[in-house]
Amino acid sequence: MIKGIDHVGIAVKDLRETIRFFEEVLHLKPAKEMEMQKMRFAFIPVGEGEIELIEPTDPRLSIAKFIQEKGEGVHHIALQVDGIEQALEELKEKGVKLIDKKPRVGAHGVKIAFIDPESTKGILIELCECHTAH
Repeated sequence: MIKGIDHVGIAVKDLRETIRFFEEVLHLKPAKEMEMQKMRFAFIPVGEGEIELIEPTDPRLSIAKFIQEKGEGVHHIALQVDGIEQALEELKEKGVKLIDKKPRVGAHGVKIAFIDPESTKGILIELCECHTAH
């Protein structure tokens, strides 16, 4: 079912400041930046995956609450799957609690769905339908 790691999502307070750190200290540059669903994103390619920096622009969003409660840092791990609908059905059959019972469109325009951390030992896992270009 799992084909690989698509990206690691990192919650940040200030996208510009965080991008500056990645560029100046780690010499990694975003390939793409965008804003959608009251969040700003920067996508930094690393090997075959990427780092997804996420800055919420609305304090009511769950990712804003995550930053308030836990501080900036790793928010989720996104795993690639070939058929997301089939993967969700398989997880449901195994009794896994899902945040998204049906896929929705994510930042790259691909289908995504989140698994509830209650079923994953506290780790927020995002499933992404496989895509080749970020």
